Amino acid sequence: MKLDILAIGAHPDDVELGCGATIAKEINNGKKVGILDLTRGELGTRGSAEIRDKEAAKAAKILGASVRLNLEFADGFFVNNAASQLEIIKVIRKYQPTIVLCNAVNDRHIDHGKGSKLASDACFLSGLPKIETIFEGNHQKAWRPKQVYHYIQWKNAEPDVVVDVSGFLDQKLKAVFAYESQFHNTDSDEPDTPISSTNFRDSISYRAQDMGRLIGVAHGEGFTAERYIAVDSLFKLI
Repeated sequence: MKLDILAIGAHPDDVELGCGATIAKEINNGKKVGILDLTRGELGTRGSAEIRDKEAAKAAKILGASVRLNLEFADGFFVNNAASQLEIIKVIRKYQPTIVLCNAVNDRHIDHGKGSKLASDACFLSGLPKIETIFEGNHQKAWRPKQVYHYIQWKNAEPDVVVDVSGFLDQKLKAVFAYESQFHNTDSDEPDTPISSTNFRDSISYRAQDMGRLIGVAHGEGFTAERYIAVDSLFKLI
């Protein structure tokens, strides 16, 4: 199965928070989207890896993702080395995404920046034919996505492109809050975290509103780009 978009996140819930509405919109438009989690989020203060597994599956179903995989790298301790790059390369070559979405380049959680660089490096290396990979017993052909975009996370960043996601925020919120163990829950007796506050919960909506404001629509999601964005007409930017 070929994917139009592969969304990569260091932890389950990164993709939903960073680009959940964009994914929902593209799936609604008939695109095939897959999600790749690098870790199971086992170091998270709240919940457990087993709980996150179930929540991730539920969130993927809400968004309508065609596939969701987890490489089970060590949460907090994975590194950007050849072994990790090759595991991502195998996934990229299997699904041949046109676009890859991945973590913010610089963010509060150290895994976000690490995951961003790791995914970006793997996308480039995946296009080199002399790097040989075997997946499920088959030799894989080189494949490089046409574009890599980084979604915006905890830290505000100046976007290079903003996607109009008006009409898809509610679906994003349902996917995000499928992670019941992680976000605000008055019935939870687990420790408070920066993302379990009501302020963070509310910020998901008001940040989408602010991104939408920048482009004159109800809601938006912003991305930074690694390469120049090419169009064949200025009118396609309207």
